Amino acid sequence: MAKLAVIARDKKKLRLVERYAKKRAALKEAGDWDALDKLPRSSSKVRLHSRCKLTGRPRGYMSKFGICRNQFRQLASDGKIPGITKASW
Repeated sequence: MAKLAVIARDKKKLRLVERYAKKRAALKEAGDWDALDKLPRSSSKVRLHSRCKLTGRPRGYMSKFGICRNQFRQLASDGKIPGITKASW
């Protein structure tokens, strides 16, 4: 599991992105690059990193499910993800 401080930092960045999203879009439309530079760096959507919702793991993230591959395999084996079955032939 990822350190709780890292998970909290990512959540803080997400809140910042959501807070400035409309303002950033308006400044981009207007082409006001100087005002855009004055906004906080972390308010850019590019600076977000996808993490597993259950463990906070940054790698092996499956965006369709919002979890990492390890948790996906575990939940799929337990039958907790609808429509997913283990292949056997």
